[in-house]
Amino acid sequence: MTINIQKQISIAASQSIVVLTDDFDKLKEVQFSDDELYFIKKSIENKEKLIVVNQYKRLVFIQILPDEKDENEKREKIRREAAKLKSYLNRNKICDIQIAETDNKTQYQIDYAEGLALSHYQFLKYFEDKNDKKNSLKNIFIVNNKISDEEINHLNSIISAVYKARTLVNEPVSFMDAEQMVKETEVLSKESGFKLDVLDKKQIESLKMGGILAVNKGSAKPPKFMIMSWEPENAKNSQPIVLVGKGIVMDTGGYSLKPTPDSMDYMKSDMGGSAAVIGTMAAVSKAKLPVKVIGLVPLTDNAIGPDAYMPGDVITMHNGKTVEVLNTDAEGRLILADALSYAQKYNPELVFDLATLTGAAVMAVGELATVTMGTADEDTFRKLELSAYNTFERIARMPFWDDYKDLLKSNIADLKNIGGRMAGAITAGKFLENFTNYPWIHLDIAGPAYMKKDTNYLTTGGTGVGVRLLFDFFKNY
Repeated sequence: MTINIQKQISIAASQSIVVLTDDFDKLKEVQFSDDELYFIKKSIENKEKLIVVNQYKRLVFIQILPDEKDENEKREKIRREAAKLKSYLNRNKICDIQIAETDNKTQYQIDYAEGLALSHYQFLKYFEDKNDKKNSLKNIFIVNNKISDEEINHLNSIISAVYKARTLVNEPVSFMDAEQMVKETEVLSKESGFKLDVLDKKQIESLKMGGILAVNKGSAKPPKFMIMSWEPENAKNSQPIVLVGKGIVMDTGGYSLKPTPDSMDYMKSDMGGSAAVIGTMAAVSKAKLPVKVIGLVPLTDNAIGPDAYMPGDVITMHNGKTVEVLNTDAEGRLILADALSYAQKYNPELVFDLATLTGAAVMAVGELATVTMGTADEDTFRKLELSAYNTFERIARMPFWDDYKDLLKSNIADLKNIGGRMAGAITAGKFLENFTNYPWIHLDIAGPAYMKKDTNYLTTGGTGVGVRLLFDFFKNY
């Protein structure tokens, strides 16, 4: 269930409320008794950031705003503070909450609502007592007569899309295989407005997508290739921006078998890139952003079977290049490469790919950022970095020198699919570059795509990372 966020003109006296403020004196304009004001003042002096006033007919939460000088840091702290409210709401079974701000600052209210809504995502499908575990909150009311319907629509579109992306990741492959991913996307396309076309195995074979076909050889189920499109008449771009998402619905590592503890057991999340692309397409189309976007998602599992591809195999890719496979666990780049090559047909203005691609990216920056690199111009990277700080889905840009190409030279083919232990995230990006002829940005989301415990407003499991980042990029396009 997605939290519903609505606009409200004035404060409802009987409904619980959060009041955001950075100045005690401004609270005197809110309806508090002298005793309540005394209690609030003492709490502020004691450095409390969230103060609860029980007015019997409702609870009033005073949220002291952070005093960060950097505006984006401040906005992120507001989102994180909002996540702390969840336990209070559940304890008191509060279904509806108002958000007011003593200076009527719309952006801080939006940020607080966003953090609160994102923190309330739950994946309860497989619990017997799911009804007992449900969060109580259903509706958020932003009390502000200045906020626009468009801002509310954008916020609801983002929250809904992130929820969906998280659920796609959290579902086990016993349910969320390639075919089910298609079905889920079909439902989203009808709800949100983007167009969906799906290529089956015969069509993939006719396109000679050797990377997808090789990875799929060990699977009991055929691959799929989804093409999503949002092309509004008022689009600001004549050439589309293309999003490519890695759709490995389960990664065993193939014959280069992964260990189970802290590795294969979480590999249902290896389609986090495809979930982000699907979620972004849903958000952009639902919000009716005036930008032409194409989403490409190759789908398969990476399993072991009698016909599975093996280390030492040579495969021919969609663009005709040959690849020596030295590690079947470096499979994501093979299916991405075919999709990136296919993207050339759209003559794109810009291409992003999103993938849980390398453990090296996690080693480099941990869970705090997405590793990025590519061939787009500096202005495009600068705009992406602005969106990264707006949303706090931060990016860490890696060097992308041509020297790294030498690490991918094969003795028997055009390329090998791994570059060795050193600079693994970069050589994975360099591999993908061979299949592009357009401005391109690679986003390795392996670190922040999946959380093993609740972290601020990122709930356990899939995070939906990439959706908010790209939506902000397109919104400001």
